[in-house]
Amino acid sequence: MAKHVAVLMGGFSSERPVSLASGNACADGLQAAGYAVTRVDVDRDIARALAELRPDIAFNALHGPYGEDGTIQGVLEYLAIPYTHSGVLASALAMHKELAKTVAKVAGVPVAEARVCHRRDAAGKHVLSPPYVVKPVAEGSSFGVLIVREDQAHPPQELTSDEWPYGDIVMVERFVAGRELTCAVMGDVALEVCEITTEGHAFYDYDSKYAPGGSRHVVPAEIPAKVSRRIQEWSLAAHRVIGCRGVTRSDFRYDDRFGEGGE
Repeated sequence: MAKHVAVLMGGFSSERPVSLASGNACADGLQAAGYAVTRVDVDRDIARALAELRPDIAFNALHGPYGEDGTIQGVLEYLAIPYTHSGVLASALAMHKELAKTVAKVAGVPVAEARVCHRRDAAGKHVLSPPYVVKPVAEGSSFGVLIVREDQAHPPQELTSDEWPYGDIVMVERFVAGRELTCAVMGDVALEVCEITTEGHAFYDYDSKYAPGGSRHVVPAEIPAKVSRRIQEWSLAAHRVIGCRGVTRSDFRYDDRFGEGGE
């Protein structure tokens, strides 16, 4: 008898549309592989729904808060339902930018200087000298990311809006110019480094991530071999020290404007 997989998707974060798309794609793939699949659009009643469904395993295709931050993982642990990807603690650490960077730094991974503060404080004055980046401390998919250029006199005033949907705590991080690199770890093996370039976007934002033609991925990245090896080592170190399992991805900025050694 085929294993019964509940594919968890949708949810109620800002990334709901992406989760529905990826969840349905994963469900299609699982069905093609011979699994019995139930597609579950997650709502606040998910614990009761899963208790009644009793799948053999939950495939977590949720994106963003509640799906990636240890919340749904805790529900699944309580219900004793095995699930894909990382556990409660690793998910919570990885989703929180300040904590993830603190832990990764202990393992020798270089991180950019940053400060965490209330969004209104970040709007009142420059917390760091420009250029810098403002990021919600626990969001995904580049939601709420604001880049402050070197010649910008004032911090971004979007941060003062009562309509700001990304939480009150933000990370203000030194801007690192250069190339966007990412490296996946599967199990205990670092895969090839990938370079991401955007098409018609100032940076790798939500639209360039998910809109057709918004970005281009080059694998393996056309960078020196020693840089690739270093990024693979750091990606594996982050995966291990945060306590992840399955598949993860670590993102890097590589500034080689003044030579291939770079930063």
